[in-house]
Amino acid sequence: MTYSAKMQIDADALTTWLRAEIGGDGPAVVSSLDTGPGIANALFVVRWDGADFVLRRPPAERITSSQGNIDREQRLLRALSGTEVRHPRLIASTNDPSIIGSPFVLMALLAGFNPVDPLPAHLAGDAVFRRGLGFEVIDALVELATVDWQAVGLDGFGKPGGFLARQVDRWLWQLDGYRFRPLPDADLIVEWLRANLPSPGPVGIMHGDYSLFNVMFADATPAHLAGIIDWDTATIGEPLMDLGHVLARWDEPGEQPSSLGSSDIADRTGLATRAELIERYGERTGWDLTELAYYEVVSLFKLGCIMEGHHAHEVRIGVAAPRFGDHAPDLFRDAVRIMRGERT
Repeated sequence: MTYSAKMQIDADALTTWLRAEIGGDGPAVVSSLDTGPGIANALFVVRWDGADFVLRRPPAERITSSQGNIDREQRLLRALSGTEVRHPRLIASTNDPSIIGSPFVLMALLAGFNPVDPLPAHLAGDAVFRRGLGFEVIDALVELATVDWQAVGLDGFGKPGGFLARQVDRWLWQLDGYRFRPLPDADLIVEWLRANLPSPGPVGIMHGDYSLFNVMFADATPAHLAGIIDWDTATIGEPLMDLGHVLARWDEPGEQPSSLGSSDIADRTGLATRAELIERYGERTGWDLTELAYYEVVSLFKLGCIMEGHHAHEVRIGVAAPRFGDHAPDLFRDAVRIMRGERT
């Protein structure tokens, strides 16, 4: 049994919609970019009237209520138009499921690559590219975090009041909805997070899953982050959670690798250090960053809870070779290391 069926797009129906929505002539030629196991939004390249676009539709299986929320994604992309935030230009979107079987969003295609292994051969050993990669990740994140979210029309997009204080119960509630095995580190994390809750931090737009897998870099040196992608989990909350997510998986040479950092870029030689990334973020925002360890731990706890949902699902439907069994325990173990000061 496979984890999910391969999604298909009705090119004829899409052609009719494109003619009416954006003009031009077809037919639409659709090719899939969805090579994963069905847990993320399904991606397709659409060739239309001489141009290439990216179509995103919800995943086959949703673990969180926000995952695959096309309406939220299109609203955010519209709001970001005209800001300095690096993002794909929104072309059109619809909530009508009758066209291809689900709502979808159509965006401009960003040229480039995700800066994860294997890096392009001509950049993998480029010292200038490697040195600049982390700083570009931070600079683009700062541009997002400091947008005047109310001025761009995002009132009501999230519930920023008490955001950080709600995180533990919100994700624990989700985890307990499908927990089927002992996860002792998760219980340690919950206790620590409740005991160490800091005062509320700055409020702004949060991406919600900011990592090297969700940014596109130009295929050139020096490093340039061309755009941030996959916006369906964005909200108005505390942007320091995005920074915490970056730092929690940003390994350095010679230290015990984290479960996430080693899967991003295994060879960390020549990359900026965590201290340098923190300094860069602080210089550009002026924000108090003394509680970053908390944001790192809560971001790993959140992701671990989500990953356990994927594992519970694959166990429930009888996947012959489960892919997610180690994810949550590894993420929780990484969080405990940060809690104990074993990684700073």
